[in-house]
Amino acid sequence: MRALDLDIGKRDIGGIAFSGGSSALFRANLWLRTATRVIARVGDFHARLFDELERHSRKLAWSRFIDGGQPVRLRVSTSKSRLYHSGAVAQRIVEAMEKSTGVAPTVSSGGDDDEEAGDTPLVIVRLFRDQCTVSIDTSGALLHRRGYRLATAKAPLRETLGAALLLASGWDPQTPLVDPLCGAGTIPIEGALIARRIPPGLARDFAFMRWPGFHEPTWKKVVDEARNGILPSAPAPILGSDRDAGAIVASRENAERAGVAEDIDFEEKVISRIAPPASSAIGAIVTNPPYGVRVGDRDALRNLYAQLGTIARDRFPGWRLTALSADPRLDSQIGGEMEKVLATKNGGIAVRAMRSTA
Repeated sequence: MRALDLDIGKRDIGGIAFSGGSSALFRANLWLRTATRVIARVGDFHARLFDELERHSRKLAWSRFIDGGQPVRLRVSTSKSRLYHSGAVAQRIVEAMEKSTGVAPTVSSGGDDDEEAGDTPLVIVRLFRDQCTVSIDTSGALLHRRGYRLATAKAPLRETLGAALLLASGWDPQTPLVDPLCGAGTIPIEGALIARRIPPGLARDFAFMRWPGFHEPTWKKVVDEARNGILPSAPAPILGSDRDAGAIVASRENAERAGVAEDIDFEEKVISRIAPPASSAIGAIVTNPPYGVRVGDRDALRNLYAQLGTIARDRFPGWRLTALSADPRLDSQIGGEMEKVLATKNGGIAVRAMRSTA
């Protein structure tokens, strides 16, 4: 966000606020590699009674974001507030929309976060200690849906988490990158996008494009500026390998869709055969080994983690290793000094990125 020159505000669990106009909103959606979605705050007021809720909601600029009568999704949560019935809150919000736009919207539930319901505006209403915040989703389909990953391997890594792992690793895009357990190729592909300065959202659309107040010339300017900054190729080798032939096929197909197939060398091979690219430059090994939760068994994976650490030390001297792990007993098998650089969840599983300190 700092690199995008966004005006950063309050930080909260699971999110961070920023302010700005249409250009800032467009750049955030286009460029943020690790965000799940970008939402616009359209209202923030105190409401202890339903009349207060409806009165304040009616004053919001609904017509900027929603056409009258347009289907919308409503997601309402209440906590420690007098207005505790989410269904009743939703009803008053709908009535406020109708009075503001002149036509009542068709309302469906908020739906699953991971569903592709980007065509239907999502309105998020949160009541906490009688303070009501009303937001509208600007992204549509969640931002990890870059549009390139149609082919998947077992337990695929979400694109946003792959990018976060690369950023946390401290990898310099001017140096080589190796992923010896690449699966569907998420980490090498995200690395290639970073190395070539390709915005992660360049090949998809966003919810704000369907707003009545969408200003297309500003969006075109943001996209043109981004395209002008793209490098013709990655400045250093990027290697991805996996023992699963199907994973390599999926990786190559995904890289082709992402427009970075020429930047990555994918190869089917076991981890014992990996080696640095033919270059004297010191780079980074960044990988997402199986955790033993859904793919493989923890006890059977001990040797894999130990082998990863041994190979990194013996064949990649000076390189930094970063691995995503769900079990301290497994990442301890890597050996050497490791530090935690990221803690999050992957598919509901608590994970952490461990990075060698060498």
